[in-house]
Amino acid sequence: MTAYGRGEYTADDTRFIAELKSVNNRYRDIVLRLPKTLHIIEDEIRALIASRIKRGRIEVSIQIEKEGAEVEYGLALNQRLVRSYLGIFQQLKDELGYDQKISPEALCQMKDVILFKPEDADIDKIRPGIQEVLTLALDSHEAMRTQEGKAIEEDFNQRLQLIQGYLDYIEGRAPIIVENYEKRLKEKIVQISKDIDIDENRLIQEVAIFADRCDITEEIVRTRSHLSQFKHYMAMDDAIGRRLDFLMQEINREVNTMSAKATDSTISAKAVEIKAELEKIREQIQNVE
Repeated sequence: MTAYGRGEYTADDTRFIAELKSVNNRYRDIVLRLPKTLHIIEDEIRALIASRIKRGRIEVSIQIEKEGAEVEYGLALNQRLVRSYLGIFQQLKDELGYDQKISPEALCQMKDVILFKPEDADIDKIRPGIQEVLTLALDSHEAMRTQEGKAIEEDFNQRLQLIQGYLDYIEGRAPIIVENYEKRLKEKIVQISKDIDIDENRLIQEVAIFADRCDITEEIVRTRSHLSQFKHYMAMDDAIGRRLDFLMQEINREVNTMSAKATDSTISAKAVEIKAELEKIREQIQNVE
């Protein structure tokens, strides 16, 4: 889920700063912005982040500062590149008659002629500081995610309660559908047959066929089971986002079947309400690891 974390740690004369930002993503994608001196332990940094965050796009920035002293740089001349530039200038002179002198200042302003080499860091010395500051940033990030997670959990529970209410209504409405069908069928037969006696056995058979065709008991049971699983997963201390998303798909499928089988406008209306709540939950699930 979306969150931000920051950590600062000082050891001897070195200050470490780590910032961590995560946004929603179906998978885990770790993007690191590190000083060149830390590239050798990039895999260690990724592993530490991955041990705490299972899903999302995570952008991590780490800085190292020397307190009370400026960062030292070594400068070097890229001689091979300079020779190439001089060869081009000579070619301009020989082939095009261009004889303008190139000053050393102008030459040094050309890309990559001057190489910057920061002072090499002792990885074994700074590794503990990197681990400490990154842990602080991850703790800060997790605290923010926990706070947001509580708000999402509350929203889930409210919407699940609404869905349970709609489902209770549908379950109570289902038997009435068969009763209404039987009543309408009798009225139509009476209108058509007038004085002809109604074959009760045949009528019972037709009603039984209709009742079997529009029976949604199985779908209701499965939907309640999925809702129960949803609540069970919410209580787990694990990455549950994908499982919750799958359950939403299954519930949506069951609700579609209910609406199609019941052939009742009232049940269809409640099914639409359930699907609206499911869609809102699915949007929030993208914030769940």
